[in-house]
Amino acid sequence: MEKQHQVVLSLGSNLGDRLVFIEKAIDLIHQKVGTIVKISRLYETPPWGFDSEPFYNCALLLHTSKPVEEILILVLGIEKQIGRTRTEESGYQKREIDIDVIAFDDAIVTTENLKIPHPQMHNRLFVLIPMRDLNLDWRHPILQKFLPELVLLAEDKSNCRLVKELKTPIADLNLQKLNYIAIEGNIGAGKTTLASKISEDFNAKMVLERFADNPFLPKFYEDQSRYAFPLEMSFLADRYQQLSDDLAQFDLFKDFIVADYHIFKSLIFAKVTLTDDEYRLYKTMFDIIYKEMPKPDLYVYLYQNTEQLLANIKHRGRSYEQQIPADYLDKINRGYLDYIKTQTDLNILIIDVSDKDFVVNQEDYLFILEEIRKKIK
Repeated sequence: MEKQHQVVLSLGSNLGDRLVFIEKAIDLIHQKVGTIVKISRLYETPPWGFDSEPFYNCALLLHTSKPVEEILILVLGIEKQIGRTRTEESGYQKREIDIDVIAFDDAIVTTENLKIPHPQMHNRLFVLIPMRDLNLDWRHPILQKFLPELVLLAEDKSNCRLVKELKTPIADLNLQKLNYIAIEGNIGAGKTTLASKISEDFNAKMVLERFADNPFLPKFYEDQSRYAFPLEMSFLADRYQQLSDDLAQFDLFKDFIVADYHIFKSLIFAKVTLTDDEYRLYKTMFDIIYKEMPKPDLYVYLYQNTEQLLANIKHRGRSYEQQIPADYLDKINRGYLDYIKTQTDLNILIIDVSDKDFVVNQEDYLFILEEIRKKIK
């Protein structure tokens, strides 16, 4: 999965119950556009370019995989949903809500409907001061200046009065209470995608399985009986080494660890792929290793039905996976579920994502986060 875009939005309201409109916009942006990971304090600022009531303004940082053109369409729809009616009149007007796309990664975007960075952002304190609250390592891609310098150089010297602190919608999830989360699932279930999103959104150290480096994997899909044992042994050794190293190395700049696998998957896959004699030998080795491995604070299993797994595998296009039979995926699913039933010392959460697309649909991702929140609570 590619890294999500970092998008900065500026919100303003000077008509009606300003705080209610701002909070409603924040909620809808989080539900429909992307995950709000940072939010500034709320400021009251004088209107710019016309005489009217003062504005409430804030800025927020969101993560999303959506292209910038889709983001613009969505925020315009949110403005309309909240009650803003755009007219053909020229000049500035009062508004229930105003949502501007200020920055999209470090990109410069110039289209008929959109200019990024916003052409006047460097002259408007009601944009710069809230954006500075976000503590971004962001440099204006045209002016080549960071936010503190832009604030000092801005022509606008109007007063921005602090009103209150604002809280991000994800503040109550408390994932930082956990030291180690393992995301598991069948081939194509989306475990790596989910682990990556959580890592980016919650400042977690990410541990990804190094399956692509295994020289036996393509050979295994061509001749399972011949290459099953060396494949499973090499996976076990690599998983043990990786998890031992990564879980032991504390990262001062990260809040917790999220991995897209748990070492017990080695035994699940081995039971499906190995002969009885091979499996007995393999399990002896596994039991020795497993005793030394730290257990995750939360084990999340993403369940998907076989039909959806096959569709996902086809979509991501790895050539050596395209001939995986449905009955193999069925066996892996049963292996996971049988394993889960026997575990009494793991904090396990099963989430059925067969009808979810948590990359395309923000609501589906928030559903998963809510399930995790309830499990932690």
